[in-house]
Amino acid sequence: MKYNRTPMTKLIFPLLVATSLIVSCGDKQNDQTVDQLIAAKNNKELQARKVVIQADLAKIDAALATLNVRKEEALVSVLTLKDTVFNHYLDIQGSVNTKENILIQPEMPGTLIALNVKAGQRVSKGQLLARVDDGGSSQQVASLETQYQLAKTTFERQKNLWSQKIGSEIQYLQAQTQMLSLQRSVAQAKAMLSKTEIRAPFSGTIDEVFVEKGQVVSASPQGLMRIVNLNNMYVSTSVPESYIGKLKVGTQVDVFLTSLNKNYKGKVRQIGNFINPNNRSFGIEVSIPNPENLLRPNQVAKLKVIDYTVKNAIVVPSNVIQEDGKGNQFVFVASNSNGKTATAKKAMVTTGKSSDNVTEIISGLSANDIIVIEGVNTISEGMKLNF
Repeated sequence: MKYNRTPMTKLIFPLLVATSLIVSCGDKQNDQTVDQLIAAKNNKELQARKVVIQADLAKIDAALATLNVRKEEALVSVLTLKDTVFNHYLDIQGSVNTKENILIQPEMPGTLIALNVKAGQRVSKGQLLARVDDGGSSQQVASLETQYQLAKTTFERQKNLWSQKIGSEIQYLQAQTQMLSLQRSVAQAKAMLSKTEIRAPFSGTIDEVFVEKGQVVSASPQGLMRIVNLNNMYVSTSVPESYIGKLKVGTQVDVFLTSLNKNYKGKVRQIGNFINPNNRSFGIEVSIPNPENLLRPNQVAKLKVIDYTVKNAIVVPSNVIQEDGKGNQFVFVASNSNGKTATAKKAMVTTGKSSDNVTEIISGLSANDIIVIEGVNTISEGMKLNF
C-alpha cells in the first residue's frame, strides 16, 4: 500500500522526529547533569535542586488535598476523649537480688565432724548448721573454767578477810588479779571454741550443700553451703543521670519478670549517690514482694519507672496521629456529629510524650471531642462518617 505525502505531511513528520530527539536528548542531558553534580560533589547546586523539588512536592500535596476530597461515606470507629491521668515511663532492665544470699564459710579449718542440714531445709537465725573438730579446745576451756572457779573462791575468801582487816592488802589484790586474768582466758577460749560451730547468720533456706561429714574443710571460694532468704527481694539497675531529681524513694515501679510472665508492683527503696563516669548513670534498688516465693536471685526484670505524670491529660492512641507534607501532625475529628453520622475534619495537634501506645496531646483537642480511631487511613476531610 502506498501513501501519498502532502507537503504538510512532509513538513510535520520531520518536526515530530526532531522534537522527540530533542526531548530524549534533553532528558538524558538532565540525568547526566545530576550525575555530574553528584560526581563533582557540587553540594550547593544539589541543595538548590532539593529545595525546588520539595517546593513542588508541597504544591502537589496542597493540590491533592483540595482536589481529592472524597464525598463518599466511610464506616469508622470513634472515641470520645476524656480527661485522664497520663503516666510516662522509663523502661529499663534490671536484675533480681537479695541481700541475704551468701556462702557459709568455716572460721577455723579442720575436719567436719557434724553436718546437721541438707539442701532445701529451712533454718532459723543462730541454728547450728555444722561443727568442725576443735582440736582439744573444749578440754582447754574446761580446764580454764576449773582454774577460774578456784581463783574466784580464793578471791572471795581474801575479800572477806580483808573486810575484817585480816591479812594483807597485797594478798587481796593478787587474788583479784588472778581471778580476772582467768576470767578473760576463759572468755577467749570459749570464743575460739565457738568458731568451730557454724551457725545460720539469718533465717532462710539451705540452697545447696557442697561438703560431706568427715571432710577436711577450710575457707574457699566454694564455701560449705549456700543460704538464701527470699523474703527481702529487690531489683537493682542503673538509671541515666538525666533522671536525677525525677526519682524519689517510694516512687512506684512496675516490674515484669520475663521468666515468670508476671507483673509485680514495687517501690524505689534506695537511690545511689555516685555517678558512674563510664556510662553516666547511678544505681537504684526497687523492693518487690515475693508472696508466692517465685523470685530468685539473678532473674531478669523489666522495669517501668514513672518519670512524668499529668493528672488531667488528653491522650489519644498513637497510631491515629498523622502527618501532612509540611510535617504538621493532625487527627481526624468527627465534626457535626448527629447520632451515628458525622463529617471528617482535620484537627491540627501538638503532641507531648508517648507511653503504652498512647500519646499526650498538648493542644488541638479537648475533652468530649470525638476522634476517629479506626479507618483513619481510608478517609479524607469532608467525608461523611458512619459509626
